[in-house]
Amino acid sequence: MGANLLGLAMSVAILLTLFEMMRRHRLREKYALIWFVIALCALVVALLPAVLIWLTDLLGLSLPSNLLFFVASVVLLLLSLQHSYELGRLEERTRTLAEEVGLLRLELERPAGETKTDAPDAR
Repeated sequence: MGANLLGLAMSVAILLTLFEMMRRHRLREKYALIWFVIALCALVVALLPAVLIWLTDLLGLSLPSNLLFFVASVVLLLLSLQHSYELGRLEERTRTLAEEVGLLRLELERPAGETKTDAPDAR
């Protein structure tokens, strides 16, 4: 019963933290949805531990904790992959923006009457 209460308390704490972070605009909605689903699953397992036992039996595992650790590992792997994708996308966007800023600075630093065709030849 103590583990159920601890799980229930942590699920509620995650949900409250999630709503507070969204209220303060510290968490984007797409990530909030992921954490909301995780918190709801933890809440279901805390309130109805028989669901975890039923799933363990259904999958043919020996202990409910094995299923719990496996699911947690998969969730962490998927979150890591998703963040890696986002990071790569943001790095590419940052590089593109830096190149555009460089080109704009070059245009601003060029003397007013000089055009691209007026530039001296580099022969």
